[in-house]
Amino acid sequence: MTEKHGKITGIAKGAKRSRKRFVNSLEPFSLVNLRFQERSHSSLAFILSSDLLHSFQRLATSLDKISFASYLVEITDGLIGEGEENHLVFQHLKNGLCYLNENDASLRFLTAFELTLLRLAGYQPSLDGCKRCGSDRPDSPSARWQFSPKDGGILCTPCSRARKETLPLGATAVEVLTRLQAANDMMLPRLSLPSSVVREIRSVVLRFIQFHMEREIKSAAFLYLFAAI
Repeated sequence: MTEKHGKITGIAKGAKRSRKRFVNSLEPFSLVNLRFQERSHSSLAFILSSDLLHSFQRLATSLDKISFASYLVEITDGLIGEGEENHLVFQHLKNGLCYLNENDASLRFLTAFELTLLRLAGYQPSLDGCKRCGSDRPDSPSARWQFSPKDGGILCTPCSRARKETLPLGATAVEVLTRLQAANDMMLPRLSLPSSVVREIRSVVLRFIQFHMEREIKSAAFLYLFAAI
């Protein structure tokens, strides 16, 4: 993921043997200054050299940080197309790795990162009311909704009957997702929530990202389950 050229795929010939061009710069989660040459006859760029700018060393100190960092990289890769220039996505991934490098991993941080990434990639979920009929969300803690990945938002009970693949979402979960989405900030206070609400939130966000990536997110299986978000 590059700052000015979007996502590129390349090959670094002789990288393992090189003592000058790629010294300690091709490790996972590294921020580098990359020099590359695009080739007209191939989708693979030719990587000429790479200089390490920042290594995020603390990400390798614990399994949960490694798992979370791998997940951030994988979903960013999956939601952004090849060559799609998006400076904000690059900066968001960089900020996410910086935050994770200095702070403990949490599902609160993870969900905030995911929702911002979805917005920057053009997939922000609709949570204000039913995506199909437009009915507003009632101000009731007992209200129940269904989230439809295909529709990109929540559906009321009558409208959800027209969709086979929906996920249940209670009023508390919808409110928390709305707050996280509106805050657009990973430095959020800890929220004490029942485990059932946390499961609802994680299930919906993960399934929505998978829907747009159109493939299984391999690193998701290694994320720790936290008691609160």
